Amino acid sequence: MKLLRFQAPCTRGAARCGIVEGDRITLLKGGPLDPAEPTRATCALAEVERFLPPVDPPNIIALGLNYRRHAEESKMAIPGHPLLFLKAATSACGHGESIVLPAMAPGEVDYEAELAIVIGRRAKNVGVEDARRFVLGYTCANDVSARDCQLRYDTQWARGKSFDTFSPLGPWIVTDLEPNDRRLRSRLNGTVMQDSTTADLIFNCDQLVSFLSRCMTLLPGTVIMTGTPSGVGFARKPPVFLRPGDTIEIEIDGIGVLANGVVSEA
Repeated sequence: MKLLRFQAPCTRGAARCGIVEGDRITLLKGGPLDPAEPTRATCALAEVERFLPPVDPPNIIALGLNYRRHAEESKMAIPGHPLLFLKAATSACGHGESIVLPAMAPGEVDYEAELAIVIGRRAKNVGVEDARRFVLGYTCANDVSARDCQLRYDTQWARGKSFDTFSPLGPWIVTDLEPNDRRLRSRLNGTVMQDSTTADLIFNCDQLVSFLSRCMTLLPGTVIMTGTPSGVGFARKPPVFLRPGDTIEIEIDGIGVLANGVVSEA
C-alpha cells in the first residue's frame, strides 16, 4: 500500500491522506497513522497540486556513517554501534518542494540519498525480531546538509542538518517493502551521483529500530533516516554542492522518486 499526503482540487485545498493505486488516489477518512478507512472519493494522481511530507514527524532521527563505503570515503572507522543525531522536525518538506539554500550558509549544501523508516506504533525496548511490528512503512529521504556548518563551524551537527527544507521526504510511504536489500540512487540534474543498495548498511533497518527504541521512545510518525551511501558531494574531487536551479532526485526501488528543485533564500 502507498500512503500519500497531498493537496488537490478534489480536497478543496485541504491536506488529505490517500491510497495510491496506479494513477488514482482513494481518499482516506483519517491520516497515515490511523487505520486505513477508504472513502468513496477518488481523484487522479496527476491532479495533485502539492505533495506533503507523507507524515508530520514528531522527531527525525538520522544515522551517520551507516554505509561501509561511505565511511571509507569519509576516511572514518566503521562504527561499533549506530551513530545517531537529530534533525529539526521543521526541516521536513515534500516531493516537489524546493530545497532552500539558507542565506546564513548557502555555499556548501550537500545531498544524501537515504531510505527512511516511518514508525507506526509507539515503540520502547523492542527486540530486533519484533522491529517490523512497529514500522508503518518506508519512504525516500534526502538528508540535506550544510557541510561548512556541520564540519567546520560547529562542534555538532544540529544546525547544518536542520535548516528549513533540509529533510525532503516522499513521495509516499510504502507499507509492504523488504528494506534490507533495496537499491537507491541520487541524481543531480540527471547525473547519477550515488548508486548503492541497503545491503551495504552497517546496521540494517531492524537493528536500527531496536537500538533506537532502547535509546528513546519512538513515537508514531517518527522518521528514521538510515544513512547515506558513498558518492556525496563533499567527498568528491572537486566537491559538488547544490546550486540554485539544480534538481536533486532520490530513487529507491519499490518506492519511487523523490525530486526537489533548489533555490536561494529570498
